Order: sequence, then structure tokens, then C-alpha cells
Amino acid sequence: MTQQRTVAVERMDGSAAVQAEGAFRLIYAEAFAEPPYNESEDDVSAAFRRFPVQARNRAFRATLARCEDGEPVGMAYGYPLCPDTGWWDELTEPVTEDMRREDGHRTFGLMELAVRGPWRGQGIARRLHETLLDGIGAERVLLNVHPGSKAASAAYRAWGYRKIGEARPWGESADLHDMMLLDLR
Repeated sequence: MTQQRTVAVERMDGSAAVQAEGAFRLIYAEAFAEPPYNESEDDVSAAFRRFPVQARNRAFRATLARCEDGEPVGMAYGYPLCPDTGWWDELTEPVTEDMRREDGHRTFGLMELAVRGPWRGQGIARRLHETLLDGIGAERVLLNVHPGSKAASAAYRAWGYRKIGEARPWGESADLHDMMLLDLR
């Protein structure tokens, strides 16, 4: 475990996040190279081809955690789901029309949350999550987590998320992920 160092969490809009893309990419590449994700450099490149497009969403928001020396250690980002979102279509079993109803404000989609290995277990993920969601005005938060990521699944459950189904977020060739929902009301 890394010695305790001061870590600051900054909230960003899309343009600031794009300016800090290198930090987001470093954290993503390191965290998701590990099992159960085993993402390759090609996977990381694909994710970061999408990043500037996602960041252009008017309600995109991100959080970035850095040590006092500026080293990036964790990140999270997402945005509200639009009325025609495909997220609900990725479920293996359909949910009710009321559950899947979106209006561009109702549900915040948490796209990514990751902390680099040496800084895990220090509450950084919780701080990233809380800072990201502070003041979002949504009724709920939706995310996908790989069921093999036991620590992430346990953290989400501890923060109040519940599993609402299984999804293949990137098509039929993707591993099944647990879709989890946090009610903010």
C-alpha cells in the first residue's frame, strides 16, 4: 500500500476534462488493464476516441483525483441519459416502460469510475463519486459493473446501488455486466 498522501478531488466540465484527457487516459489504462477487464492498448484507444464526444454533452461532468505533486490517481465521469439512450436496450431482460423512461434529466449515467491500484482502499473512489454527483439534480444514477470486479461491486452496493439486471454494454461479444441503479430521491 502506498503511504498516505494528500489527494485533492476536482470537479470538471467537459472542456476541462478534455484538457486533462492524458490524466484520465493514464488512470483508465492502468485500472482497466487488470482482471477482470484485461483491456489492451487498442481498447483504451477506442475508449478515448469516444471521450471527447462524450465530453461535448452539455451536462457532462467529471472528477479527477490528484496527489499534491499533480500525479493523477483516480477519475470518474458521466452525463444524464437522453430520451433515446441505448442503455436500457443492452439489458438481457427488459424492464418496465416506467423504469426505462428518460427525459435528459432523470438518470445520470456513470460512464467510468476508477482508482489506480496503489491508491485503492483510501476512500478516493467514494470521494470521486460523491463529488461527481453533488448537485446533479437527477432522480437516479445508472452504471454497469463487471461482476468479476468484486471490490467495485461491493463499493457500489455499500453506496446504495442495487442490481436491476444484466447487460452487454458493448454488444454481444462483451462480457455480461451487472446494471446497477442508485435512487437519489
